[in-house]
Amino acid sequence: MSVTLHGPAYSTYARTARLALEEKGVEYTLAEVDILTGASHAAEHLARHPFGKVPAFDHDGFALFETFAIIRYVDEAFAGPALQPADTQGRARMTQICAIIDSYGYKAIIGQLFWQLAIVPMQGGSPDMDVVEAGLKTTEQVLDVIEGLAAGGDTLCAGGVSLADLFLAPVVEYLSMTPPGATALAGRPKLNAWWAAIQTRPSIVKTRPKLG
Repeated sequence: MSVTLHGPAYSTYARTARLALEEKGVEYTLAEVDILTGASHAAEHLARHPFGKVPAFDHDGFALFETFAIIRYVDEAFAGPALQPADTQGRARMTQICAIIDSYGYKAIIGQLFWQLAIVPMQGGSPDMDVVEAGLKTTEQVLDVIEGLAAGGDTLCAGGVSLADLFLAPVVEYLSMTPPGATALAGRPKLNAWWAAIQTRPSIVKTRPKLG
């Protein structure tokens, strides 16, 4: 069996797919595609992902792109603990949380807040505080909504770790590296307790990105 994930280790989306593979105990190869250097728009990668995004996935010749499709496939195609709730309402809540992160959370948390406060200074620049303010406003709303939807305890959905946890954890990892993000997270009791628990899981520790 051959399983390959194409994407950079620092990508939250690629990390979500890696987390699913790790939680299922699937052996895989991470083929690095550095999106910051434009590698995702090379012809080789566009053949895998026509929109030039990451990750892309291959299982014995079966190719997929789009993170949620990949992680659902991983959960359903391989043996190991289930990563989706058994009941219809639980799966719907899981999918809703993933969609909130995808549609609203990623841009604000990663594209605005983390990028301006962490990446821009690493590159020798100064953050655009107007962008930071806009990102923080949406981040606060996203965290409020997920705080209200979360089951409480160590997982976002009742019944154990699900795809929702794997979708949110890489984003919250970067959020917690920014001072306003860490403050915002600390102000949401359920999410703060969830992050304290989830960040110690072996899959999270193993896939933690090395920045700088």
